[in-house]
Amino acid sequence: MWPYHPDLLAVPVPRYTSYPTAAEFGDDIGPADLADAISMATGEVSLYIHIPFCEKICWYCGCNTAAANRKQRLDSYLEALHREIGLVAALLPANARVTRIAFGGGSPNALAPVDFVRLFEQLVIKFPLDAPTVSIELDPRTLTGDWQAVLRGIGATHASMGVQTFAPRLQEAIGRVQPMEMIEKGVEILRGAGITSMNFDLMYGLPGQTMDDLEDSLGHAQRFGADRIALFGYAHVPGMFPRQRQIDATDLPGSEARFNMAALGHERLVAAGYQAIGFDHFALPADPLAVAARQGRLRRNFQGFTEDQATALVGMGASAISSFPGLLAQNEKNSGRYRMMLSQGDLTATRGKRRSIEDRRRGAIIEELLCRGRARVDAATLDAAHERLAPYLEAGLCSLDNGQVVIGDHAVPYARSIAAAFDPYRQQSARKFSSAI
Repeated sequence: MWPYHPDLLAVPVPRYTSYPTAAEFGDDIGPADLADAISMATGEVSLYIHIPFCEKICWYCGCNTAAANRKQRLDSYLEALHREIGLVAALLPANARVTRIAFGGGSPNALAPVDFVRLFEQLVIKFPLDAPTVSIELDPRTLTGDWQAVLRGIGATHASMGVQTFAPRLQEAIGRVQPMEMIEKGVEILRGAGITSMNFDLMYGLPGQTMDDLEDSLGHAQRFGADRIALFGYAHVPGMFPRQRQIDATDLPGSEARFNMAALGHERLVAAGYQAIGFDHFALPADPLAVAARQGRLRRNFQGFTEDQATALVGMGASAISSFPGLLAQNEKNSGRYRMMLSQGDLTATRGKRRSIEDRRRGAIIEELLCRGRARVDAATLDAAHERLAPYLEAGLCSLDNGQVVIGDHAVPYARSIAAAFDPYRQQSARKFSSAI
C-alpha cells in the first residue's frame, strides 16, 4: 500500500506538536513573558496539568518523569502546583473561559485519588470553567478501583492508557509488565466511570517485536473497544534518555521492518473500521477526533492530534509548555527549581520562543499538511522550499494543485518530512529528532 523510499525517510524530522518546535526554544523567555500572554488570553482557553511522576519508570520512556516513591516529594510538588494554579487563574482576563482540561505526565494516577480530587477542586474554585472536556492519561498498572469514582466525579470523558504492547516478552524487554487482566480491569474502570473516548497507546519498533506481535496487540485493542488508538514508533535515543540503555539496541527492528509495521498497523486498523487521523492516530467514526477530522477541524498541539479549538493553552507543572498565538513558553523542567520559583510567588517559565508573523504563517502551512493533507502555499514560499520538496514531488508522494501542496493518500509515512520542507529552522538546527517512521 505504501511505497518504500528509505532515502526519503533517513532524515529525522520533528513531530510538529508546536511550531516553532522546542528545538528552537531559547532562554530569553521568562515569567513576565508568560504572565503577559496569560493576561491577554481571551475567549476559549485550554489547561494542561503535568504530573511528572510514575509509580514505575519504563525503560523506553522519553517523558520528563520520576519515580513517585517518596510521599514528601509528591506533597511538595502538589503544594507548588496549587500555588501555580492560583497565580495563573488570577492573571486570566474576565472574559476567558476554560473549555478543556487535560492531565498528563508521567502518570496522573501516580497521585493518591484524594490528592488528585483536591487538585481538581482547585481548578474548579479558581478558574472560570465552561463545561470543559476533561481528559487524563493513565498507567494501567496503578489504575485501582478507587479511580472510577474520581473520574466520574470530575466529569472525565476522555482517557488514554499507555498499553504499548500486549506481548509479555516485549513488556519485559521495555520494563513495562502489565498482564492482560490488568488492561481488562482498567477498561472496566474507565467505562464504569463514564469514559466515552478511550485511547490505547501502542508502539511498534520495539526490541524483538515481530509483525505477529503487532497484529496481536492491534487485535486486542480492537476487542477491548478502544475508541482511539495512537500507534507510535519507538525512538531509541539513549544519549538523551539514559534509562533507554537498559533496552537491547541490537534487537531493535531495522528501518524497513519499522516501515512494514507502520503499514500493517494502518492497514489493519482501517480494515477494522477505524478512521486514519494524520500519520499515527486512528479513531472510530463516532469519536470526536474522527468527527473533527471529517469536518476539517482537526488540530495539532502538545497532546498530538486533537479536536481542541482553543488558541490559548496554558501548561502548569514542571516542564509543561504553554502555547499562545505569539508565544511558546516552557516551565522549569527541574521539579526542585520549579518548586523554589513558585515559593517566591513567581511563574516558572524559563525557556520559549516568541512567534513572529512568519512563524505563524509557516506553522499554519505545516498544521494544514499534517491535519488535512493539503495546504495553500504562496509562490514565494513554494520557491524557497522547492529544493527540499523536489524529491517528494518526483517520487509522486505529493503534488501541486492550483496553488496547493497535496500529500497523496499513499504518502502518510512521508507527511512529516514533506511538512518539514516548509520549516526554515530545519536548515539551521543540528538537533536530532525521531525517525520519520
